[in-house]
Amino acid sequence: MQLKNTVTDITPNNSATATEAFEEMYVAVRDKEGRLYTDKQLARLPDIEAGHRYYKEWKLRKHSAAQLIAFLEKRHRALNILEVGCGNGWLSAKLAAIPNAKVTGIDPNRIEIDQAKRVFKKSNLKFIHSAFNADSFEKGVKFDVIVFAASIQYFPVLKDVMKNAFALLNEDGRVHIIDTHFYHAAELEVAGERSLGYFAALGYPQMAQYYFHHLLKDVMHFRHKVLYDPTTLLNRLKRQGIFYWIKLKP
Repeated sequence: MQLKNTVTDITPNNSATATEAFEEMYVAVRDKEGRLYTDKQLARLPDIEAGHRYYKEWKLRKHSAAQLIAFLEKRHRALNILEVGCGNGWLSAKLAAIPNAKVTGIDPNRIEIDQAKRVFKKSNLKFIHSAFNADSFEKGVKFDVIVFAASIQYFPVLKDVMKNAFALLNEDGRVHIIDTHFYHAAELEVAGERSLGYFAALGYPQMAQYYFHHLLKDVMHFRHKVLYDPTTLLNRLKRQGIFYWIKLKP
């Protein structure tokens, strides 16, 4: 899928126009990166052919997804699960295999959401094309688990997105963050320059203004439990994961 580079002067304050332009730009960037998958490939994710350019990345994501699913299965109860920023829906589909689970995936990218709906048809799985905020769901809807997998970086203020997430949790509900890099203060400037350079090389420098680098200390400010720490000696030796897995509660 090839999209013309028509996004040249958007800003985050152009409301509906900016939303549409961002979606077009986001999909174009994904295309340039080689991250748009055929329906056949998507149905198999996180398994992908060994020669694929992101084979090693998908191997890591397969491991983190398996850890999350195994953890949730141990709760041995019906779960209402929300994945925020579900993209093409592969993880939501895997979560829907948990016994007695009901899963909702939400994402503002219509192209990927439409593909998710087309590829993954399960009675306990649904996808919503929408931004994530306090008004994304009907009044009274609550979840036992809310998952952010490689999506937190698209939210500018961690405190605000967590406020919305916590408001949607049941009394004993929890938020899980996986497949996301967090930074120390000394790393932020370099990380920002690196992202700008990366997107500029793809032809879409504007994308950098929608990609946010969050501090590890900010996520640790919430009531939390680290379920996987990639910096421990044992985990560095195993090389099974490079991202934190953090569970949050209100």
